[in-house]
Amino acid sequence: MTSKNVKLAHFDIIKSPVLTEKSNIQTQYDQYFFNVAINATKPQIKEAVEAVFGVEVKKVNTLVRKGKERTFRGRKGTQKDVKRAMIALKSGQRIDVASGV
Repeated sequence: MTSKNVKLAHFDIIKSPVLTEKSNIQTQYDQYFFNVAINATKPQIKEAVEAVFGVEVKKVNTLVRKGKERTFRGRKGTQKDVKRAMIALKSGQRIDVASGV
């Protein structure tokens, strides 16, 4: 299913799919969520998804979830910032996120 022009840089941009109840519901509307590299731009994300999965991307929205402070066994720590991308595909296109990246 992947096209032949996939580069290793594309796999550095797409970290993992986001598999939650809410993201699974959005797949009905051709929308998929991925954790991406914090410094990735929208055109880079679009190019990577199109190359890796062989689909046509209509729109890319991104958000950065700031890391939170947590306490575990009495020690304070900070979670890392995470960038997520919402990928809207053209109608009729599908990505099998269960197969992994």
